[in-house]
Amino acid sequence: MSTQWNNEVVNSGGGLWVASGKAGDGWAHIHKFGYSDNISSLSTIWDGSNIYTYSSSAGAVTATSSSSDDDGAVVEIQGLDASYHLTTYDLTLGSTGATNLIRIFRVRLKTPATGETTNIGAISINIDGALRAKILAGNGQTLMSVYTVPAGKTAYLLNLTMSVDKNVDVIYKLMTREIFDGGFNIKGQFGTFGTPIDHNYPIPLKFTEKTDIEVRANAGNTSGGGATFDLILIDN
Repeated sequence: MSTQWNNEVVNSGGGLWVASGKAGDGWAHIHKFGYSDNISSLSTIWDGSNIYTYSSSAGAVTATSSSSDDDGAVVEIQGLDASYHLTTYDLTLGSTGATNLIRIFRVRLKTPATGETTNIGAISINIDGALRAKILAGNGQTLMSVYTVPAGKTAYLLNLTMSVDKNVDVIYKLMTREIFDGGFNIKGQFGTFGTPIDHNYPIPLKFTEKTDIEVRANAGNTSGGGATFDLILIDN
C-alpha cells in the first residue's frame, strides 16, 4: 500500500487515480468546502456564525424550510449513524428521517419544490431538534468545512485552502478531536491579510475513525471567508 500511496496518491496523478475508482473499493476522495459570511469573531466555517456544535448521541433527523414555497422538496442527508457508519438517505421537508444520526456533514437539495429550481427559503436540518446543518436560501447545498471520519476508515488530509473577502487580518485554525469525550486540538494555524492561503501536505496528516475535523476563523473586522480541504479515505 505504501508504494501505491507514494506513486499514485501524493504525486500529481493520484487524484485522478482515486476519483476514477481505479484505487479500488477501499479508497475514496472527500472534498469539503465551506463558507461563512461573518467571521468577525471565532467561528467554524459553515452556514452558521458560531462554533459548530456536535451531537453527543444519535437522534431523529428533521428538515424544515423558512418558506412554504419549499413544501414537498426533498433533501439528501449525508452523515453517520449511531455506530459512526456512513449513511445517506433522502428526506422530504417536514418529515422525520428513518435512521437516527449522530453526525451530519453534507446536505443537498435533491428535488426542488414544484415549479422551483432551488430552495427558496433557508432549510434547517436538525438532530433531536438541534440545528446541525443549514442550506441558505438559493444555495441548494450546505457549505460546511466540517467532517467526521466514518467508523472503519482512516482519513489522510492532502491540502487546505482558505480565503477572505476583504483586506482584513484573519487567523484560520485547523481543529480536530479524536473522540467525542476528548477536547479539540489545533493541527495548523494560518494568518493572512486578504490573501488566499493554499497549504499542501507533502506527507498527509492522518486521522483515525470517528475524528471530528473542522476549520475555524477569526477576522479583525466583519468579513466573509471560506475554507476547503481534501481527504483520502482508506478502509482500515
